[in-house]
Amino acid sequence: MSHVEPSSLPLKKPEWIRVKAPVSKEYNESRELVRTHGLNTVCEEASCPNIGECWAKKHVTIMILGSVCTRACRFCNVATGMPDKLDPHEPERVAEALSKLNLSHVVITSVDRDDLPDGGANHFARTIKAVRVACPNTTIEVLTPDFLRKEGALEIVVEAGPDVYNHNFETVPRLYPTVRPGARYFHSLHLLNRVKEIAPAMFTKSGMMVGLGEEKSEVYQVMDDLRSAEVDFLTIGQYLQPTPKHHPVRNFVTPEEFKDYESMARGKGFLMVSASPLTRSSYHAGDDFKKLQEARSQKIARGINAHAR
Repeated sequence: MSHVEPSSLPLKKPEWIRVKAPVSKEYNESRELVRTHGLNTVCEEASCPNIGECWAKKHVTIMILGSVCTRACRFCNVATGMPDKLDPHEPERVAEALSKLNLSHVVITSVDRDDLPDGGANHFARTIKAVRVACPNTTIEVLTPDFLRKEGALEIVVEAGPDVYNHNFETVPRLYPTVRPGARYFHSLHLLNRVKEIAPAMFTKSGMMVGLGEEKSEVYQVMDDLRSAEVDFLTIGQYLQPTPKHHPVRNFVTPEEFKDYESMARGKGFLMVSASPLTRSSYHAGDDFKKLQEARSQKIARGINAHAR
């Protein structure tokens, strides 16, 4: 059973969810590089618990389009309000910084920019292209907003050719009005389905949090919906409340339950599944991309062998 404490006070974090404070030399080097180039990272803005581990390995998730979001999702710690003015030089600055990190794989995400006619899609495309020039050996994963009511925006990003297109569902449909009020569940589903229509070979990915008050059956239904859109990779992690003003943690899901979710998701046909208390969309993204490629190759090989028989 999930670890639940019947109290109006915030739930106490169990041992399996605690992480050490970042102190390594490599972490400080990554932080200095981010500061020097004036970059935003979702690692800092969203208070990711894995920042110490990831930055020590030079794995930094870049957040473009400013640091202020036009949405006010109740799970997210990114600032909400009047967005920053778009920086036309940001794509080149991102590419320069990444060339110094010498990454094999990078994740580029953004705040929501409902104020822009294209939702920031052209800025995403420019950043992808700049990184391709500066870092030709780096594979690129984008984690985009939903581009709600921004016709043609998705197509602009897909045509720029990222290796992985990620868009997170975050939670189950029943909780959207309270957790993700500015988004629409079936629009997000359509977005991921559309990526596969445009670029069938492009890997697609989505992530969700648990511990927000969802039922297991609802999580299973999200898995089915994602598979109906041919999504390749699913991440599931524990929701952690950033501040008292955010949506409360309803329960802490045990490591055993995460294993059950992973087993169920694999059974439903995902090529890759990452499910654990500390899993986040970008956590171990580089290693997981290699596994994703291997999983597809193995699937293709099995299909060829089956056809041959």
